[in-house]
Amino acid sequence: MQTVNIHEAKTHLSRLLEQVAGGDEIIIAKAGKAIARLVPLDVAPKKRQLGLLKGKLNIPDDFDAPLTDSDLALFEGR
Repeated sequence: MQTVNIHEAKTHLSRLLEQVAGGDEIIIAKAGKAIARLVPLDVAPKKRQLGLLKGKLNIPDDFDAPLTDSDLALFEGR
């Protein structure tokens, strides 16, 4: 694991990012104290699949109807 100071990190960011993309980890330090770590990202997130819950949920017709006064009072902490 390589340690670089902030000035070097700003000056050579592209080179450091290439090293990180290759699997290296780099510590960025300020006045000799580590403050950040550059690490490669994990595998790209999976593409979301739509419609997984189709037919499994039941939303009532009055879902967006106004709340009763007593329910509204509970939500508002009265």
